[in-house]
Amino acid sequence: MSVPRAALKPVVFYDGSCPLCRREIAHYQRLDRRNRIQWVDISIDASLLKQHKICPDKALRLFHVLDRMQHLHIGVDAFVIVWRELPGYRWLARLVTISGMTPLLNAAYRRFAAWRYRHRSCQSVSCTRS
Repeated sequence: MSVPRAALKPVVFYDGSCPLCRREIAHYQRLDRRNRIQWVDISIDASLLKQHKICPDKALRLFHVLDRMQHLHIGVDAFVIVWRELPGYRWLARLVTISGMTPLLNAAYRRFAAWRYRHRSCQSVSCTRS
C-alpha cells in the first residue's frame, strides 16, 4: 500500500560534512518538534538522492528539498519549503514568496553557496572539491 502524497513530509538533503550546514540544520531540527521534515545527511547516505535522480555533487553544492508532493526545489525556493514547516519561520517564507525578491535572493545564495563549497572542511570520503 502506498503512502498518500498528502501524508509525505518534505525531504531536506544537507551536507553533514560542512560545519556551517550542520549548525544551520541542527537549528532547524530543534524547531521541528512535530517531526514535519525528513532530514537526510547526504555526506553519509546519498541513496535517496539517487532514487530521486538528483546529482549528489549538485546536492552538495546547493540546498535541495523535495516538497510534500515530491517536487524538487533548489536554493532559496528550497529554504522556503523548510521555513513553511517551522514555527518562527513561516512569516519569512511568506515574505520571500510575496516580495518578488526570490530571483535576487537566489543570485546572492548561489554566490554564497559557491564560496561555502570551496571553503568547507571536508570530513567524509564522499566530499570532493572543485
